[in-house]
Amino acid sequence: MDNSNDIKQPQNIVCTKPRLMNDNHMHYCPGCSHGVVHRLIAEIIEEMGAENITIGIAPVGCAVFAYNYIDIDWIEAAHGRAPAVATAAKRLNPDRLVFTYQGDGDLAAIGTAETIHAANRGENIAIIFINNGIYGMTGGQMAPTTLEGMTTSTTPYGRRVDLNGYPLKITELLAQLPGTCYVTRQSVHTPAAVRKAKAAIRKAFENSMASRGTSVVEIVSTCSSGWKMTPVKANRWMVDNMFEAYPPGDLKNETR
Repeated sequence: MDNSNDIKQPQNIVCTKPRLMNDNHMHYCPGCSHGVVHRLIAEIIEEMGAENITIGIAPVGCAVFAYNYIDIDWIEAAHGRAPAVATAAKRLNPDRLVFTYQGDGDLAAIGTAETIHAANRGENIAIIFINNGIYGMTGGQMAPTTLEGMTTSTTPYGRRVDLNGYPLKITELLAQLPGTCYVTRQSVHTPAAVRKAKAAIRKAFENSMASRGTSVVEIVSTCSSGWKMTPVKANRWMVDNMFEAYPPGDLKNETR
């Protein structure tokens, strides 16, 4: 006699898909960090009971279709303008949880001005910053956060400081601004790292609701396709190389 259905009871659930994640197939490449971060965001919003008061601002980049995967209200911003759009959304709806979701090209290149000035004003928003050191969607070009010596489609012999400048550590810059209350750098490459990232995103969302200022959560990520590596090798390369330039941990925490 098959009793397999007996164990399928709510009290026995160990892990399940977040209720706010819909059934659309994600377009991300295998091993991409975006899917993990999406899940964390969906879990946190559900756990906070904030699904009806959350406004997400989607970027231009690999996560441009974020609104297809998490069942909340979304606004699609022009390239780099997510913090400006989030500013308007939060000021007009101060009781809402407002966050942006941006990559390094969106946030730290074309959106540098919007990012810095929103944070300097202390807008009560959360910024989720995915840093994989490359333009993943448009062909693997050099991004502001590309490491020195790192090869991309536009730096085939490696990034040269004398020609391309230094990698932009924008999270460190944002931590210096008086309008930021919480600035942290995390990753999602191991179960332990995922738990820390989830706690950081939760804190950022709570700060938005408590009107404490701007919170920034950088997620150091991989891009298997852009880096031309398998997902496993990309994770190892991230730890050995990206973490040296972008070490995980809190850069600023004025919410204790």
